[in-house]
Amino acid sequence: MTKLLRVILSFSLLAVFLAACAPKKAIDPDTQIRQAVAATMAAIPTYTPYPVPTSYPTPTPMTLAGLFCEYQFCIGHPPDIAFFDVSAQRNPAAPSSYGQGLMAAYNTNLFIEIIWQHAPGTADPKFLLDLIMEPEVDTRVGNMDVKLIRDMNVIYTPITSTTTALLPNGGAAAWTCGERVFAWKAYTPQDGQAVTLFEEAIQRFRC
Repeated sequence: MTKLLRVILSFSLLAVFLAACAPKKAIDPDTQIRQAVAATMAAIPTYTPYPVPTSYPTPTPMTLAGLFCEYQFCIGHPPDIAFFDVSAQRNPAAPSSYGQGLMAAYNTNLFIEIIWQHAPGTADPKFLLDLIMEPEVDTRVGNMDVKLIRDMNVIYTPITSTTTALLPNGGAAAWTCGERVFAWKAYTPQDGQAVTLFEEAIQRFRC
């Protein structure tokens, strides 16, 4: 080994020794704290969040099939037909409302109409029965039946009608519920069908 090579090697070893013995650079305590906190937070296990409670529908005490509910009242009807707003069809700017309305439902074997008016203090619903009857078309047959159904005074009368030869029979009824008076009418192909339809409708009526 040449003298020059020995001198270079000696200086290299001395540099390594001095570097190892040099004082270490002091670490900022704040930096150490931040690093420790970050490491701790990273080590905390994550948990699956609890699922949001799901609301499930409660059982309905009675079937909704064949039940019309709107304008703060409900009434039964045959399940194969549905009521539509006659008032809205006649005048879209004045549809049926809570205060008054006209609805109808029909198929080839049945026609049903229901009307209502806001009439506070009215105990006798006969005026609305007269209103739902079509002059020179609907004719009362037999005696008018008056009965108390729940807390409602209800009047019912069989009728005949010349509106259509397919539905010559029927019935009409009226009653008071709260501050409103309701009237119902049906045209049927056979005599006696309307009273059964009305009994089913009024039993499910609520306002």
